[in-house]
Amino acid sequence: MAFPTQRLRRLRASAGLRAMVRETELTPRDLVLPLFVRPGKGEKRPIRSMPGVYQWSVDTVVGPAREAARLGVPAVILFGIPDKKDARASGAYAKDGIVQRAARAVKEAVPGLVVIADLCFCEYTDHGHCGVIRKSRDSFILDNDATLELVAKTARSQAEAGFDVVAPSGMADGQVGVIRKALDASGHRDTPILAYAVKYSSAFYGPFRDAAESPPAFGDRSTYQMDPANRDEALREAALDVEEGADMLMVKPAMAYLDVLLEVRRRFGLPTAAYSVSGEYAMVKAAAEKGWMDEKRTALEVLTGIKRAGADFILTYHALDAARWLGA
Repeated sequence: MAFPTQRLRRLRASAGLRAMVRETELTPRDLVLPLFVRPGKGEKRPIRSMPGVYQWSVDTVVGPAREAARLGVPAVILFGIPDKKDARASGAYAKDGIVQRAARAVKEAVPGLVVIADLCFCEYTDHGHCGVIRKSRDSFILDNDATLELVAKTARSQAEAGFDVVAPSGMADGQVGVIRKALDASGHRDTPILAYAVKYSSAFYGPFRDAAESPPAFGDRSTYQMDPANRDEALREAALDVEEGADMLMVKPAMAYLDVLLEVRRRFGLPTAAYSVSGEYAMVKAAAEKGWMDEKRTALEVLTGIKRAGADFILTYHALDAARWLGA
């Protein structure tokens, strides 16, 4: 059937018509706000490489959490920066650890807000890697079995602190199954797991390592995070997490991996998240500060594209600003 050349353009003629036929609608309910929590009191410490993002102390982190709820953002995810780091990431599973205390404070101050625990060890280890490391003179490996022991302890600690969702991000083999078993055995059968099922070894994480004070002291994370060139491997990773009991899946980063996001959402049908990571945020901020791009239009376009590709919700440092823009 031949279409008249003007048929599509007619539906773009006014803002009202464009809104009426719009296929993808981005709302504040689609967003999750990442928050960094550090030791101290009264802290709101700016992060150099992420303008507008801060490290908060436990007493101040309730402020942006309240603002998220007020704007209609349904969830936050907490990342902790402990006062001491060690080889076995003991701050990650301490009963009075930094994110455990922050979770209790946020849950008390903002009832109804979903609080997600990032479960990884790079912020808590003195070497900056995502688990227990066995190192020789000129190489190292992540000791998967030893790391899984810490994963189980941390999941239990986070659930006991009141987190609504546990989100393992370290890419240790078998971590979802270990978490599900640990949660079930400790009376937390109803705590869902958001698996960082597909996490690439990406250059886009640079500013996060500044924010979380977690750069590797040696080597990199390419031996346990995914090669950016691989898509089929992403589906195998996601399938393993589904088999082990993941309730939701995540693809990270987002913008350079929309094809993967689309495939994961279609293949498995579980609620699927995308993490628009620190480098994506920092690029938009830097270009906007130089006057090269309009921050609002660019950020909303990026987030809409991520949702259009299949994300049920998006972790983004633009969450508060985007919610304000969408509500304006």
